[in-house]
Amino acid sequence: MPVRAKDAVGRYGENVVAQQLAARGWEVLDRNWRCRHGELDIVAREPGGALVFVEVKTRRGTAYGHPAEAVTRAKLTRLRRLAAAWLAEHAGVHAETIRIDVVAVLVPRSGAAQLTHVEAVG
Repeated sequence: MPVRAKDAVGRYGENVVAQQLAARGWEVLDRNWRCRHGELDIVAREPGGALVFVEVKTRRGTAYGHPAEAVTRAKLTRLRRLAAAWLAEHAGVHAETIRIDVVAVLVPRSGAAQLTHVEAVG
C-alpha cells in the first residue's frame, strides 16, 4: 500500500521529534501507541523524571495556520483519554509529574525542519 504524501510528512515530523528528544536526554518509551480511543505519537520521560505525552503536528507551511493550532480543545480531551489508557496499560510506569506537550514541526522546501515545543498544554 503506497504511503500518502501527508502521512510521509507526518512520519518524518515524528522521527525528527523523537531524535531531538533523545538528543536532549529524554527516554522515548513508546511511539505510535494505539488503542480504541486513537493514537499517541510519542510517550517519553524527561531527564528530570516527568512523563510526557507528546503530540506531534507537522506541516509544510502555515497556509492553514501554525501546526500547533491544530490541537483543539477536543483533541486535548482525546489526548487526556489516551494518556489515561496508556497509563492503565503500563501500570508499572510511575511519575510524579505527567503532562501533555505539543511539538509543531514546519518542514520548509529546503533546509532543516523548524520545531516549536509547547510544554504542558493539557
